[in-house]
Amino acid sequence: MGAAMRRIHVGNALSAFGLGFTVPYLYVYVAQVRGLGAMTAGLVLAVFAVAALVVLPFAGRAIVRRGPLPVLLAALVAAAVGALGLGLASSAAAVLSAAAVLGAGQAVTQPALATMIVDCSTAQTRSRAFAMQFFLQNLGLGVGGLIGGHLVDTSSAASFTLLFAIEAAMFLLLVVVMTTVRLPHAPRIGAAPVASGRGSWKQLLGNRAMVQLCVLGFVLFFACYGQFESGLSAYGVEAAGISTSALGTALAANTLVIVVAQFAVLRFVERRRRSRVIAAVGLIWAVAWAVAGYAGLGHGSQEMATAAFVSTYALFGLGEAMLSPTVAPLVADLAPEGMAGQYNSAFALVKQLALAVGPAVGGPLGASLHAPYIVAFLLFSLGITVLAVRLGRQLTDVQDRPWLAKSRVVARGGASVSADV
Repeated sequence: MGAAMRRIHVGNALSAFGLGFTVPYLYVYVAQVRGLGAMTAGLVLAVFAVAALVVLPFAGRAIVRRGPLPVLLAALVAAAVGALGLGLASSAAAVLSAAAVLGAGQAVTQPALATMIVDCSTAQTRSRAFAMQFFLQNLGLGVGGLIGGHLVDTSSAASFTLLFAIEAAMFLLLVVVMTTVRLPHAPRIGAAPVASGRGSWKQLLGNRAMVQLCVLGFVLFFACYGQFESGLSAYGVEAAGISTSALGTALAANTLVIVVAQFAVLRFVERRRRSRVIAAVGLIWAVAWAVAGYAGLGHGSQEMATAAFVSTYALFGLGEAMLSPTVAPLVADLAPEGMAGQYNSAFALVKQLALAVGPAVGGPLGASLHAPYIVAFLLFSLGITVLAVRLGRQLTDVQDRPWLAKSRVVARGGASVSADV
């Protein structure tokens, strides 16, 4: 990694570390500590999603016109103001306003950082760079949540104010780190489409491979991430009798698998077709849903049900580790020259949409209609496999197998190269 990429990864870790302090305790803080009730707490979570959906369509064009760094710095300052505002807010209006500012700033940081990673990487190093980003994000969230759990006291609003102040400080520290980054001009994959100008949403929608990837991305986030803290947890508690401590263990198992397996998985997927890797994730998640079905519907012992439920989250973690070096680099490699910011923002918008719809659909279904819930999301997972195979037919050889870019450069220099298929 060059100096710029190292700073970007440090920034990713700091941002995730700050979020880890507050995300697990946001509902308790609003509903109980501030005494604003479950309705307001639910609205805060909805405001995060709405704020992201509002700003992301404009973020892409801003990144293309101004560059990712200025947009990132503005987003980080907004996120810091929102985080500090949440820590000091005592009324519903103040809490919701601060949540909107924090949600908007946090949402824009994702495509801005992703675009900076694209600018500092090549076709050959991009998968490893995004895998490192995902690894550090999960590590930062886990460590931040662990430390935050020891600092928080539900009887003291001041302890939560401290958590949000730490989160704001992490965003401001990230501003300082990012101002030292000097972005190089990133080489592009030769087979990527060439933009005729600045480009637009109409141009993006005309890219069939990108549209198919967005559809696939929606199903990915809807069927996995959108169920973690809503439908799947509700199903575990209601159908499988999972305790809250076991649910925490399941979430920890998910993070542990990602942190432990990320780079071992990376070595496996680096020289496989991206479309085939995503297709394999769909099959793994189908197995995960089948195991969850056993946990709630298998009528075994409570210990077996708990073990199966924890295994479900571990299998999801394995799939996530396979996706991190695959999907985000593919978004970048589908983008025309200079349009990575717009494409990253579009994909982030799809992700936020799935994360907003997923809990709304999965929560009630997982809590009351146990068997239909499992069957439906098992089918969604198999749908991921089908969509990934179809996407592979729209990709060029180099987009689906990025290591060929290096092989072709060597071949043009006169060396004899044989690439794996």
